[in-house]
Amino acid sequence: MIYHGFDAEKRAAFYVAELMMTAARTAPKGCGVDNLVAIMIDGEEKDRLAVQMRKIAEETGEEFHGRDGGNVDASHVVVIIGVKNSPLGLSHCSFCGFENCAATRKAGANCAFNVTDLGIAVGSAVSVASNHRFDNRVMFSVGKAAIELGYLPENVRVAYGIPLSSSGKSIFFDRSPGSVLLDV
Repeated sequence: MIYHGFDAEKRAAFYVAELMMTAARTAPKGCGVDNLVAIMIDGEEKDRLAVQMRKIAEETGEEFHGRDGGNVDASHVVVIIGVKNSPLGLSHCSFCGFENCAATRKAGANCAFNVTDLGIAVGSAVSVASNHRFDNRVMFSVGKAAIELGYLPENVRVAYGIPLSSSGKSIFFDRSPGSVLLDV
């Protein structure tokens, strides 16, 4: 049997995405409380995500959403990691800008510990992708579109997406505002 590179690379991307989600889950968390949510998408859901990103670009005039949508199109799979907004109940913190967690909840603000945990988890996930030599890029635009599409639970208000690609030239390399590489 002959196996072609693209097929093997796509299978490897799914394996690496699973390892990335595991790395995110096992990353350190503030007070040991796990509020992370991780998903991976391909196929129709990935296509809908890219369309939503282009829609956001059209509505806001922020071209990077559309450019990033092209990157999603050209990726094998996308890992999306978000965090549930669940203040930890501290009486003395104020890292979020409010006096304590009760005030944070009342204001509807995001808990600084939750968002920090998300950043650490994303860092762990992309290190796995890099260790397996997959081109990747952390994208706010992917997380925003995924939230708008309802891919994540309602109490997830902050998320980042990480598309994975394997090609002769990184699709994430030329990041000028109007550039989109679509060589799949």
